[in-house]
Amino acid sequence: MLSRIAESLYWMGRACERAEDTARLLDVHYHVLLEDRWADEAAACRVLLDVMGVDADALDLEPNPQTVTELLAYDRDFPGSIARAITEAWNNARGARESISSEMWEVLNSTHTDLGRHIGRPSGPARHDFFLWVKERTTMLSGLADSTLSRDDGWRFFILGRNLERADMTTRLLSARPGDAWGPMGWTTTLRCASAYEAYLRTYRRAVDASTALEFLLLDRLFPRSVFFSLDTVERALAELDPRAGRVGVDDEVRRRVGRAVAELEFLRIDDVVADLPTTLARLQNGLAQIHEALNRRYFREARAVEWSV
Repeated sequence: MLSRIAESLYWMGRACERAEDTARLLDVHYHVLLEDRWADEAAACRVLLDVMGVDADALDLEPNPQTVTELLAYDRDFPGSIARAITEAWNNARGARESISSEMWEVLNSTHTDLGRHIGRPSGPARHDFFLWVKERTTMLSGLADSTLSRDDGWRFFILGRNLERADMTTRLLSARPGDAWGPMGWTTTLRCASAYEAYLRTYRRAVDASTALEFLLLDRLFPRSVFFSLDTVERALAELDPRAGRVGVDDEVRRRVGRAVAELEFLRIDDVVADLPTTLARLQNGLAQIHEALNRRYFREARAVEWSV
């Protein structure tokens, strides 16, 4: 496979996942502000901006639902916005048109074409409609990828991008710790942001608390949006891309870094995570950035990682 095609598929997976996760995050925060009349609106919006790496003071941005929606949902210039992610996914799909199915291209092309019509709507309930539309379209695209792509190298690069972005988004969500900022309902909101609330209840069969919520989103082996599951999927995809291994281990910097991250999570105790959560999450995010850089050096043209902050 050409490096150019592999890189386009990788970034298409990342951009689609970024659009979906950002829409889910914004939608849940929007409903929290509607349902909880005691919620501190400015504090909740600032937490959301922190998740996305936005320095509100540096941008002279007043943290309120209107400005947050304009920046994180509709701004085509901000690298962490939904509109920018959809545009990037469409651009990369154009570069790899022959490697994806016609159904995938039709969904992504129509989504990109309809984007302007949705962005022009006013705030209020229209925000929920926009987030729902984004989630439906990106979920449809992901489902078509699962059902129409051959399990070849193109597929592997697509899921590499998708799962690295998913792991990164989950760690960023936990870094903001809305559970601490919003009181008892905060960790329920955190689980809802990751579409993990119902799966959590079926797994633990008890009320939500900080330690079990962290354990589920970081270490669960069966939930597809946990950090461990995402990195384990990345590790298996890399092994299929280059199955060679010497007598003294794997001679591949990408697989070494992913293997270290997976091993750290596999033997991590949740009590240690709770005791020093910021350090653990900072180490994970740094490891994910290093995995991306090593992946660029190994398979793609040398490229600087896309940052969340402007």
